[in-house]
Amino acid sequence: MSRIHDVLIVGGGAAGIATAASLKKRQPGLDIGIIDPADVHYYQPGWTLVGGGVFTPEQTARDMDTLIPSGIRRIKASVVAFEPESNAVVTDSQERLNYKRLVVAPGLTLNWDGIEGLSDTLGKNGVTSNYRYDLAPYTWELVQALKGGRAIFTQPPMPIKCAGAPQKAMYLSCDHWLRQGVLQDIQVDFCNAGGVLFGVADYVPALMQYVDKYAINLNFNHTLTRIDGGAKTAWFNTTNENGDAIETSRTFDMIHVCPPQQAPAFIRDSALADSAGWVDVDQSTLRHKHFDNIWALGDVMNAPNAKTAAAARKQAPIVANNIMADIHGNNRGIAHYDGYGSCPLTVERGKIVLAEFGYGGKLLPSFPSWFLDGRKPPRRAWFLKETLLPPIYWSGMLKGREWLVKPVAEDAP
Repeated sequence: MSRIHDVLIVGGGAAGIATAASLKKRQPGLDIGIIDPADVHYYQPGWTLVGGGVFTPEQTARDMDTLIPSGIRRIKASVVAFEPESNAVVTDSQERLNYKRLVVAPGLTLNWDGIEGLSDTLGKNGVTSNYRYDLAPYTWELVQALKGGRAIFTQPPMPIKCAGAPQKAMYLSCDHWLRQGVLQDIQVDFCNAGGVLFGVADYVPALMQYVDKYAINLNFNHTLTRIDGGAKTAWFNTTNENGDAIETSRTFDMIHVCPPQQAPAFIRDSALADSAGWVDVDQSTLRHKHFDNIWALGDVMNAPNAKTAAAARKQAPIVANNIMADIHGNNRGIAHYDGYGSCPLTVERGKIVLAEFGYGGKLLPSFPSWFLDGRKPPRRAWFLKETLLPPIYWSGMLKGREWLVKPVAEDAP
């Protein structure tokens, strides 16, 4: 008879490893398996700082095997199909892995081919993106070299991971150009497929101060559709003053692209997905709406929260708590997710607007306003981003230490 895991976790990213660690803290004897084909685990929030010349790429990467919690089975494979009716998943080697409870946390897919011509020119011709480990250093190279011309920063339709990341790249670049005395010779365009600068209005005034400081041209409802790196030209779908759909083009000397994003194909094609392709969960308990022994968290699920590492840090203990409540038949021990996410918007080197919010844009600050008001850019927020958050990630979140995110549940197990 094949092995049946107490808990099988799909995905060895931030959400998957944190959930495994939190489960082990609660019940060390659980038989847990993590499925992921990757050899390297990345601290993706650090890529913004790589692109801004603050971190080296190596600071954001570690060997995957060193991060899997002790006593957890590491399954180096890719999932290609789910069989929820028989409590199994199928890997790319056609192995069937059985479980009692399943956690789905493979993240999302960056659709580089969703923009015509982009894949052919990434990493050259002034075309870059902090959304890839190997390209973030090229961003910093371009920023340092640019002395004049046009720099474009794009943002695709939502949902995307870390919706503030396109702006972070822009602000850090502008700060460097300002310090070097060349900003006045650079036209900076922010081309956003959405209709607002940031989805939570409370943080917009602080961001607009920097938009004005850097003389950034805001272009809303502009969706990047194709790019010709050799010709240094990008095309956008937008609307004219009459509301008619039109296509416009812009030349550039540098362009930072945020690609469109979607759930992985093996999720979109499965019984776990909603009509948009994301794992269909109850937004409060993170339990699947149709399969009672399946939970999902992180970027892959369809709760209407910001897709950030900070959100996964809050979700992982909640999922672990709720799985333990299910194991012990303790329905009163359920913890509830409030949609918390955090986006530390680096507006200049040394200052950050620390956006923390939950469902409906409700502000959910971690600190009292007298110490840190996220609607302003204090320097202590930069200290949090640059110095504190990386060890909190590596030595806290991935080790099952639930600092500031321990779930509250009535009669919790």
